[in-house]
Amino acid sequence: MNDRMTTPWGELALTRFPEDPRERLRAWDASDEYLLQHLADERVPLSGTVVVAGDRWGALVTALAGHRPVQITDSFLAREATRANLARNGVGVGTVGLLTTQDPPPERIDVLLVRVPKSLALLEDLLLRLAPAVHAGTVVVGTGMVKEIHTSTLRLFERILGPTRTSLARKKARLIFCAPDPSLERPANPWPYVYTLPEGIGPVSGRTVVNHAGVFCADRLDVGTRFFLTHLPRTRGPRRVVDLGCGNGVVGTAVALANPDAEVLFIDESFQAVASAEATFKANGVPGHGEFRVGDGLTGVPDGSVDLVLTNPPFHSHQATTDATAWRMFTGARRVLRPGGELWVVGNRHLGYHVKLRRLFGAGEVVAGNPKFVVLRAVRR
Repeated sequence: MNDRMTTPWGELALTRFPEDPRERLRAWDASDEYLLQHLADERVPLSGTVVVAGDRWGALVTALAGHRPVQITDSFLAREATRANLARNGVGVGTVGLLTTQDPPPERIDVLLVRVPKSLALLEDLLLRLAPAVHAGTVVVGTGMVKEIHTSTLRLFERILGPTRTSLARKKARLIFCAPDPSLERPANPWPYVYTLPEGIGPVSGRTVVNHAGVFCADRLDVGTRFFLTHLPRTRGPRRVVDLGCGNGVVGTAVALANPDAEVLFIDESFQAVASAEATFKANGVPGHGEFRVGDGLTGVPDGSVDLVLTNPPFHSHQATTDATAWRMFTGARRVLRPGGELWVVGNRHLGYHVKLRRLFGAGEVVAGNPKFVVLRAVRR
C-alpha cells in the first residue's frame, strides 16, 4: 500500500501507530489533503501560533512542521504516530508542540486548524476551551469527510466562535470556514458531565460517574457495560486487576468497591477517558488502590504480573471497522496474565471474539449472553 502523501510542502512518508502489517490503513485521508491544498492555494499566513486540533495520525502537523505548529489531541496513539512520522521525515520532535486535550491550550491562536472529531461533545469541549485564545484575525479552518460534517457540527462552530460556512465537497471531503467574533457570548462548558448510575448493577449501583467530553456514551451507561457489570467475576483477596480500555472507569471502580484489597490499573489510549476514570474513582471514595495510565494497551505492564484483565474492546478505528485493536488487547492480556489469571471480555455477539480467545488461550467459556452481547472468560494456562 502507498504510504507516501504528496503535499504542497513536499512528499511525506506516513504510517499509523502502531503499525499493523495486516491492516495497512493510510495515515491520512482526502480531508487532510484538501486542507493542506487550501492553505497553499489561498496563501494563508502561517505565522504566529498555529494550532492543529484533532490531527489523527500527525499528517497535518508533519506537513506544517516548518511553521512550528502546536498539536492538540485526545489520542495517545495519534501523538505517538505524530512523533514517529516527524522522525520518519527527518523533523525533530521539538519542532512542534505536542499537547493533549487535558493540557492548558496556548494563550493566543493565530491559525486554528480543526480535524473534526467523531464525537460532537469532544468538538464542543475543544472549541469552548480554545475560544478565549482566538481573536478577530484568527484564521479558522475545519476539515473532515462529508459524512463526518453535519448541521450540528456547523452550529457548534457558529455558536462558539462565529459565522460559519462550508466549501464544496472534493473527493468526499469538505472544509469549514469560520470568522471569529470575539464579542460572541459563549455558553458555559458543560463538560465534564456528572451523573448517577442506576440501581441493580452491582457494587456501582447508585454511584457517581464523571465523564469528560468524547468518552463513549458520555451521558448514560451504555448497554454493553451495563450487561458486563451484572456479570463481573467475584474477586477475593489481593489481586492485580486491569481495566483495559477503561473509558470512564466504571468497570474497574466496581471491582475496587467489591474488593478493597484489589489494585486496579486503569488503561486507555484516550486522555479524556483516563481523566474520567480517575475522577469517577475518586468521586466514589473507593478504598482500594487505583493507578491511571494513558498508553498503548498493555505496553509496559510486566509479563505475568496481572491476575485479571477486564475489557470491552472497540471495533472501530475512526471510520474503519477493524479487529486489530481487540486482537492486540487479547494478545497483550495473555502476556501479562500470570498462570491461572483470567481475561474477561464483553462484546457484541456477532464479533466472534470466542474464536480469537480459543486461538490464544486454547479455550474460552461463555459466562453470560443475551441476544446482543456476550461475556467471555479465558484462563492463562
